[in-house]
Amino acid sequence: MIIKKGDNVRFLNAVGGGVVVRVDEATKMVYVEDADGFEIPVSERECVLIASINKETNFPIKDFSSKPKVSNELKISEQPEIKTSVQVKNKPEEIIETPDGDKLTALLAFFPVDIKQLQTTSYECYLLNDSNYFLYYNVINGENEVWKSVANGIIEPNMQELLAEIHKEELSAWEHLRIQLLSFKQGKSYTPQTVIDSNLKINAVKFYKLHSFTENDYFDEPAMLIDINSEKEKEVEIQKMKDISPEEIKLAMFQKEDTGRPRIVKRPQVSEIIEVDLHINELLDSTSGMSNGEMLQCQLDKFHAVLDENKNRKGQKIVFIHGKGEGVLRTEIEKQLKTRYKTYYFQDASFREYGFGATLVTIK
Repeated sequence: MIIKKGDNVRFLNAVGGGVVVRVDEATKMVYVEDADGFEIPVSERECVLIASINKETNFPIKDFSSKPKVSNELKISEQPEIKTSVQVKNKPEEIIETPDGDKLTALLAFFPVDIKQLQTTSYECYLLNDSNYFLYYNVINGENEVWKSVANGIIEPNMQELLAEIHKEELSAWEHLRIQLLSFKQGKSYTPQTVIDSNLKINAVKFYKLHSFTENDYFDEPAMLIDINSEKEKEVEIQKMKDISPEEIKLAMFQKEDTGRPRIVKRPQVSEIIEVDLHINELLDSTSGMSNGEMLQCQLDKFHAVLDENKNRKGQKIVFIHGKGEGVLRTEIEKQLKTRYKTYYFQDASFREYGFGATLVTIK
């Protein structure tokens, strides 16, 4: 995140903010003029850019792309101060609303601290408020029926906030979450939203899978995003199914509907899983005189050829066996799947059958 003169910023660990009037590149200090005209020196890493205005539409441009810098000493056990009201100055800064209107969107975002070391790294958890509402939030996790509030407070509209840094040994407690959100607006009329009280289940195995962390519309870095609203809707639908009485189910089973003769739809036949061994000795009789780059290109040519042959076979599953090795071929394959074949689904193939050395691709 680069802060420059004229930017509107808020302070990360203190109440307040204002307009940047000058930047000292040598010391990484920025000088912020607040609403009362005072010039406040503050470290660049302690500032967060707020939404800027699109001059053509007069709507703010959201910028969630940069995560705030946080201290490595942050622990889950450290409880943030519970705020009972929104703290404002004598001249409160006006909240400019986005075109999304009264739609309430809130997400959890998880980032690995070191994405190259997924087996040992810790993770940062952010709350993302992509709405025009202030949100009272309370995040609770639990293990063995012991529940604890790990983060609570107020988050402003169209902002992100670090909730916790999760160490590897604490992941099991984050498999079961309860998110409570109460939305409101200050000093204006608005459409009241239903209080959200959502129970989330996160499979801890996802934290060890590279493909769980994907490119998204909010951040520059790959993240695992969980839509709190969407999970709540699923929970409501499940509850509705539970509320259906046995008599209603029996009636529905025996009730006849005059729908006419059913139309027969032939579904395309998808063959069994195709296995493609990309080991160079399976593709060529001899590699004499070939460089590593030439052998890698030969393997990628085979990868592209197989996908092109099966591109019209929706639902076809193909296992590419690339081996573990140094991971060069695997990395190139994942790069191609994320760019050239973005509509295809891919994941690690069965560990029992292939170990860490294969990728399963499904044609979509």
